[in-house]
Amino acid sequence: MRNKKNILFATIALTLLSGFTYVISQTKPTTEPKIIQDTVKNVKPNIIALPTDSVFTDKGLKLKAYKKNAHASYYSDKFNGRKTANGSRFNNSKYTAAHKKLPFGTRVKVTNEANGKFVIVKITDRGPFVKTREIDLSKRAFMEITKNKGAGAMKVTLETIIE
Repeated sequence: MRNKKNILFATIALTLLSGFTYVISQTKPTTEPKIIQDTVKNVKPNIIALPTDSVFTDKGLKLKAYKKNAHASYYSDKFNGRKTANGSRFNNSKYTAAHKKLPFGTRVKVTNEANGKFVIVKITDRGPFVKTREIDLSKRAFMEITKNKGAGAMKVTLETIIE
């Protein structure tokens, strides 16, 4: 008799537990939107021949020198629509760039050293993955400042914009 009570009690307990588990599995948890965090912390600028502690203004922008004589290239069209490292979709017609160390969202003034033309881009991706290159620009940004439309790379000066 005692054995039957134990079996009955175990059966009821398992039934209740499985029912409770089913109800819990069917409720959708409220989740916050996923925020991609930047993995780069405490970026130390790699500056060549520029003062590291000076902040100056240019047409209302607060600029801090980051690197001179940096090699810049641009994204191939095949990357259009792909996800970037910060989670957004890449668009070659926007003013964005990839950098190995600068935090996502950093705005950078990129000046072509050959002709003085510049663009302001936002860091949304990691790269370039070529050792000699410092920054990958979107095609639109690159073509806007290049001297030779057939070129694939150029020397630029990078300055971060301080908000």
